[in-house]
Amino acid sequence: MMDERFYEEYFEIEDSHWWFVGRRRIIAAALDRHLGAHDATDRRILDVGCGTGYMLGFLGHWGEVTGVDADPAAVAYSHRRGFTNVHRLESDALPFETGSFDVVSAFDVLEHVEDDGRMVAEMAKVLKPGGTAIVTVPAYRALWGRQDEISHHHRRYARRELRRLLIRAGFDVERISSFNTILLPPIAAVRLSRRLVSRRLDGEMGSDFSMTRTGRVNDALARIFGSEAALVRRVDLPFGVSTLAVANRGAVVGSP
Repeated sequence: MMDERFYEEYFEIEDSHWWFVGRRRIIAAALDRHLGAHDATDRRILDVGCGTGYMLGFLGHWGEVTGVDADPAAVAYSHRRGFTNVHRLESDALPFETGSFDVVSAFDVLEHVEDDGRMVAEMAKVLKPGGTAIVTVPAYRALWGRQDEISHHHRRYARRELRRLLIRAGFDVERISSFNTILLPPIAAVRLSRRLVSRRLDGEMGSDFSMTRTGRVNDALARIFGSEAALVRRVDLPFGVSTLAVANRGAVVGSP
């Protein structure tokens, strides 16, 4: 969960803000590589931590999508977008039968969850044997900043930590790639400067997204970030602001 006042901001900017636009292009490249053709109507997809619901429509190109989120505000925003197949997560257990889905996604979700091992194990449980999980998380503890606090993050991940988390839950890790690589230096500089300013202002700062919501700079950043999609489709990038993992559920589901 995150501060509820920021849901409205995200609801308004997810279709156009450079970070969301670029991330979708990266995710689309990974989905095309690992799932294949669009419009596979017999493929069942679960989006864990669906937030305001924008990704539910996006994922609909690859199958029939169900959403789940622990925050009732997020579920309400998904309903505002017109998605009715969205469930409230009211415990540590995903409210679906074992082996219900072909694909489970968690886009920048695990860092919000106190017991991330339990959540990944639940994702494995609801996947069919051989099913695919696709996960994105923020990278590098050194990049911790005001946005992590606003978003109620518990952690940022090293690649080896994410790999270990997936393997413990019974996944066979197919790939782990960094992304948002080109913009890492300026983002790191902004994160550091905002962290220093935030201390002086006792933390009273808006989200990072408020800095570049529209205009030519936003559009240019979207093009730069999105240009990495062609690379991610072919190779694993060694460093970046975020990390993407694709893993397959093994025959035996592990436990955290």
